[in-house]
Amino acid sequence: MNIRLPEDFKKRMQEMLSDEYEAYEKCYEEKHRGGLRINTLKLKNEEFEKISPYEIKQVPFIPNGYYYQEKEQPARHPYYFGGLYYIQEPSAMTPASLLPVEPGDKVLDLCAAPGGKSTELAAKLQGKGVLVSNDISNSRAKALLKNIELFGVRNPVVISEAPAKLVNTFTGYFDKILVDAPCSGEGMFRKSPSIIKNWEQYGVDYYNKLQKEIILLAVKMLKPGGYLLYSTCTFSTEENEGTIKFLLEEEPDMEIVPAIWNSLENQPDYPLRGEDKDRLENMKNRNNVSYKGFDFGKPEWVDGPKELVHTLRLWPQRIEGEGHYVALLRKKETAPSSIHEPYQIPAKETKQISEEAKEFFQKINFPIDINRITVREDRLYLLPEDLVDLKGLRILRSGLLLGEMKKNRFEPSQALASALKASEYDNIYNLSSKDEDVIRYLKCESIEIKKECKDGWLLVCVDGYPLGFGKYSKGNFKNKYLPGWRWM
Repeated sequence: MNIRLPEDFKKRMQEMLSDEYEAYEKCYEEKHRGGLRINTLKLKNEEFEKISPYEIKQVPFIPNGYYYQEKEQPARHPYYFGGLYYIQEPSAMTPASLLPVEPGDKVLDLCAAPGGKSTELAAKLQGKGVLVSNDISNSRAKALLKNIELFGVRNPVVISEAPAKLVNTFTGYFDKILVDAPCSGEGMFRKSPSIIKNWEQYGVDYYNKLQKEIILLAVKMLKPGGYLLYSTCTFSTEENEGTIKFLLEEEPDMEIVPAIWNSLENQPDYPLRGEDKDRLENMKNRNNVSYKGFDFGKPEWVDGPKELVHTLRLWPQRIEGEGHYVALLRKKETAPSSIHEPYQIPAKETKQISEEAKEFFQKINFPIDINRITVREDRLYLLPEDLVDLKGLRILRSGLLLGEMKKNRFEPSQALASALKASEYDNIYNLSSKDEDVIRYLKCESIEIKKECKDGWLLVCVDGYPLGFGKYSKGNFKNKYLPGWRWM
């Protein structure tokens, strides 16, 4: 083993795994598997499989997840810049995959940076409803914002606040909440050995205190009947089953529900509501998805309720992925509810929208409701429906940034380009991924337009997927790809 595991960690793992510990220790001789997750806002699995420049194999437990070979560099391909996929460790894809988000839901990703889970939640929403992605670190939230915009998310709100600051605004507001809690990171020792030093410095108790604080705050923001998914990338019982036991004791309105259908085999008499039966049956019938190798929660490790058996443990010796823990919970319908009034955009803001901007919007084939556009320092944002007033919060993005009004012209944004489909715009310049002009464009360099296009804003695409805008006039092209996103 090349990685030195702390002796007290090894001793605890031996106690937890017993006869399986040897297999766990042996897995450190293998390299972790790299993964990418298809952006289903832009394409389907089979469409990506046809154009994939890499040798890929589907992750058995993630419908749109794939392993790629170690030799590949998926972040160095134009498809990455087109937002066709997100590079993510396979086990880390599990939490967002198992939160039962439906189009139109109001969803919170409470500890969201750098955006791997938020981008999958957004794909499930399919542009409908609201996605609020929060991270307490402003610098990490900026990376989160870039990934959300690169993915083409049309209904985002990106916030950088301590979770406690969100409660007054969002009490009882969300249908679904994901809490991928800060943790000691034991499940990622193989992928990132540097985490071991952090584990030795802080240990388990430091993070367990944070987890308990965060999950109680999350419950306050959940609607009656809403779902909360709690996850960590660690093995410790205190941070996993122990945190869920604590939550159930503190919040009697919360109950564990099975996260995957075959957890019912451990406890077949578990009472299910009709919607749970439908959810689990749909999951069971999904093509090409298998949860073989998943383990289940251990109530006996924390002297907890038997329902903890329906939480999930992912062990690296059992699956092609790193360590994770997942628990799905629901707030009972009988819990107190809250009423939220949607934010009303002042009429004076609508009047500020320039004629040039309105004229540009008429060229786009997805609906832009003028009454949902807010104006901030000449920038136009399309707000999600049913969004509440966010006054007092530190907002990085509220809605889809459409563009900026400049004197007598309107300049569309990079975020809008990413959110468009080629079929939704009438002036396209499409390049092959093998064309050297694609890299030149992504480096913000000048390129020659080699076909007849209309003067005005030109949407540059790679193999039919938008990358960004440029301004075309009488044979001259000005590259407008966002410099902060350029290929380095």
